[in-house]
Amino acid sequence: MPYLLLTLSALIWSGNFVISRAMHDVIPPAGFVFWRWLVAALVLAPIALPRLRREWPIVRANLQLVCICGLFGVTLFNFLIYTAMHTTTAINAALVNSAIPVFIIMFARLFYGQKVSPRQHVGIALSLAGVATIILQGDFARIRTLTFNRGDLLVLLAAVAWALYSVAIRRYPQGLNPFLFLFSIAVCGLVLLVPFYAMEIAAGHLMTANTPTILSIGYVGILASVVAFMSWNSGLRKVGPHLGGQFVHLMPAFSTLLAVIFLGERLHAFHVLGIVLIFAGILCATFRARTTPEAA
Repeated sequence: MPYLLLTLSALIWSGNFVISRAMHDVIPPAGFVFWRWLVAALVLAPIALPRLRREWPIVRANLQLVCICGLFGVTLFNFLIYTAMHTTTAINAALVNSAIPVFIIMFARLFYGQKVSPRQHVGIALSLAGVATIILQGDFARIRTLTFNRGDLLVLLAAVAWALYSVAIRRYPQGLNPFLFLFSIAVCGLVLLVPFYAMEIAAGHLMTANTPTILSIGYVGILASVVAFMSWNSGLRKVGPHLGGQFVHLMPAFSTLLAVIFLGERLHAFHVLGIVLIFAGILCATFRARTTPEAA
């Protein structure tokens, strides 16, 4: 079940990346993040608020964790990604974003002393090879033509922020309702985002309310924020960040399939090979966790 939840998160977030690239000229980055998480908070409120009074002592005792998760998972990651989409290409964003599992493993080792088995190292290498196969279209000589810009640095910083959020989830408070936890970090993230949004509005960068922008905000606010975050948090708590983080590699694979289905793009042999390598790597990295509890 946790692997299914992590897979669902990757699928939904693949759609989020497609939408953010499509709407980057219409919805400013801070506004995109603000309205996304405001919608998420409103959706969560009827479930979370009735529990807040009863579980407030748990929230208060873990305010530092809530603020850390709100800062890295809500404010910084989303703002950096949406800003980066103005100045980087989809290929570069996917390439740099694939560093997330590596950062997660590094931080899990640094903060928790988490060890990675040889089998998991092989799985990580296979998944990275699959991502590279898709991005480079099966021609590894293309790597010599890739160039990087400021947007790529923002994606890299976003990857670090997401890795820190994913590792922090390991300290999830016992007895705290998951909906209340997500509501709390959403509110915290919104508060931290206010200065960025205020500066954006002062600069005259406003969102135009129309059908495409409303539908986009609805998707990222309900599916990418509530459904995907709940699934990701639950999956990570059960298998650990070092294994759960490998499912980030599914995003290039899912993005490819979504482009074929909804944009009419062709499916090539290198797509199939890359997807097979990604799934093989994830199976290799997670197989031992299913049979040996200590690995999780």
